[in-house]
Amino acid sequence: MREVTAAMNITSIPVRPEDMWLAEKQDAAAASDPNGQPLHLFCYPAQSNFSGTRYPLSWIEEVKAGRMRPVSGPGKWFVLLDAAAYVGTSPLDLSVHRADFVPLSFYKIFGFPTGLGALLVNSRSAPLLRKTYFGGGTAAAYLAEEDFYIPRESVAERFEDGTISFLDVIALKHGFDALERLTGGMENIRQHTFTLAQYTYAALSTLRYPNGAPVVQIYSDSEFSSPEVQGPVISFNVLDDNGNIIGYSQVDKMASLHNIHVRTGCFCNTGACQRHLGISDEMIKKHLQAGHVCGDDVDLIDGQPTGSVRISFGYMSTLEDAQAFLRFIIATRLRPSHGQPLPLATPGEAGALPAESEAPNAVPATRARRSPSPQEDASPDARVWDNSPTTVDAVSLRPPLLETTRTQQTPSEKAAGIPDGGLGSHIVTNLFLYPIKSCAAFEVTRWPLGNQGLLYDRSWVVVNHNGICLSQKQEPRLCLIQPFIDLQQRIMVIKAQGMEPIAVPLEENSKPAQICQSKVCADRVNTYDCGEKISSWLSKFFGRPCHLIKQSSDFQRNARKKRGKDQSACTTATLSLVNEAQYLLINRSSVLELQRQLSTSDENGKEELFPVNNLISRFRANIITNGTRAFEEEKWDEISVGSLHFQVVGPCHRCQMICIDQQTGQRNQNVFQKLSERRERKVNFGLYLMHTSLDLSSPCYLSVGSQVLPVLKENIEHYDLPASEKHQEVIS
Repeated sequence: MREVTAAMNITSIPVRPEDMWLAEKQDAAAASDPNGQPLHLFCYPAQSNFSGTRYPLSWIEEVKAGRMRPVSGPGKWFVLLDAAAYVGTSPLDLSVHRADFVPLSFYKIFGFPTGLGALLVNSRSAPLLRKTYFGGGTAAAYLAEEDFYIPRESVAERFEDGTISFLDVIALKHGFDALERLTGGMENIRQHTFTLAQYTYAALSTLRYPNGAPVVQIYSDSEFSSPEVQGPVISFNVLDDNGNIIGYSQVDKMASLHNIHVRTGCFCNTGACQRHLGISDEMIKKHLQAGHVCGDDVDLIDGQPTGSVRISFGYMSTLEDAQAFLRFIIATRLRPSHGQPLPLATPGEAGALPAESEAPNAVPATRARRSPSPQEDASPDARVWDNSPTTVDAVSLRPPLLETTRTQQTPSEKAAGIPDGGLGSHIVTNLFLYPIKSCAAFEVTRWPLGNQGLLYDRSWVVVNHNGICLSQKQEPRLCLIQPFIDLQQRIMVIKAQGMEPIAVPLEENSKPAQICQSKVCADRVNTYDCGEKISSWLSKFFGRPCHLIKQSSDFQRNARKKRGKDQSACTTATLSLVNEAQYLLINRSSVLELQRQLSTSDENGKEELFPVNNLISRFRANIITNGTRAFEEEKWDEISVGSLHFQVVGPCHRCQMICIDQQTGQRNQNVFQKLSERRERKVNFGLYLMHTSLDLSSPCYLSVGSQVLPVLKENIEHYDLPASEKHQEVIS
């Protein structure tokens, strides 16, 4: 509204909730003339979409009658009530609360049709509205060569320009009928959703760490005492046991692993976000300068939150849903979970619609429902898919990784005078490329480089019938697709259990391929389809239409993110279908530290370990080194491998894919959770690398056994190879 009025040189003034609560207490004798001039419009939400606070509907009549003034001064007041969030779970009687204008969203009531809303206009206020343009169907008459235009008399006809969404409007009748049939009416929905929110709020508020510190910080203007003052929304941030806020993007990722959908950020409500989080106007501007924009995952800046986590309840929500959310918070923050019992509740106390309104076949709210996706809730011991093979022959499909578990200094290192815990000797222990994005790794001991990284790394990707790229987050079985590249025969052989191997040529054939555009990590790339034969093979394996596409050889995808001190080194870097950089490096010592933290003991005291190779495969890196100290790689600014030089672009921000076992496709949330705890609220693991000054006039290779020479960020200190080792072949 501010932008609309500013275009007409009309002043708009922000009003805080505290100002209105103070105005409520003013003496009625100070009321202004309700029929005076000029005209004013007071806009406020019936319910805050940030905190769920419900503001008094009595303000409508008080303001219109002149007994309450949002700002001082004479004039007649009109009221716009934003009811979009409110009417999704509560009735609104406009014969009692006579606002002049009421915008609402049918999407927030039914979930369908998306994008369809309405502006309800009080007939007494309609004559005051003036249009600044007209479109099809809204004019009674007009002339093309003269400024002559007569609008239609009906408000709806005058303001509904063009063709409205007839089919969506028809759907509304079915939506209202279904809502009444399933719930018995909006009053039942109001009580049902509020009771769930009240129950969850009470349980969240009582959660404490062993040291007495609260687990969450809730942002609310009420104590959830009644649905008149609070909607079914809880906005909060999760805290650690020291009172530090855990970023909302990390909470969101963890919640998704538990099949819980939350919304995060400021919810397009910067005012409420600033008010509850204590963010000043200057901080908002500084956050923008630091690179934070609305909707991104930059959740903490200088330790301060840029937003929060929000959960909402609707008519379809159940007590089971609320308890599943509470178990998630307890399991991820207060292990073991049995130490924090859930509050007792019955369907009559929380989360149940009145019995008389239940449909004949309604399922009680407390009955366990089937998980929407069989692989989502799979335990570490469960199979991921129905009728899936019970074992995967990892030995025949993937060469075993080197089992390097050394953390102690060797006698030769001590003799060489390398300080304990220092840089020491870094060796490339493993090399992997991933020819098909999100599919299994192809391990090599020596491999040529191209201008985009390891030759053929992430050159192909599997897409669905709509051309959307698939990843393991949506399709975990991608990790069971095993690609092998034969450089001599110029083919890629693809294998999977239960399928005959199939070969795909490494390059386009002589006849011109049909080029199509695909989207990878927000970049549009030119690709071509690899043919019907491999498409049928993939479709059979996944049980749905799929295609294999390859990045066109003549298409150049430039790196968008340029970091590091040597900016010029990355300006010409080109990428395959990778996420951010040409190479990903991880340190085996860092993996060993994570393995130690993941180790648990069963009831017999037997220690259960995540195999090191299992963890390494989850991080899907290209270069594995055997560093001497966990996470020492985060201090590196550059590395050299023989005559090859790489710029460190930045850390790899991890997502839920690391929870997927790359041999079986099973999920285990502990990996992400432990890493998140160890990395102090930021789930980073591994380094992104880019070529610097790569000369491809002669073939270049990376090899297992090559020594890695890092350059530190702070000291910029080189650790040179001994002269006797400089001849080691790492480039041909």
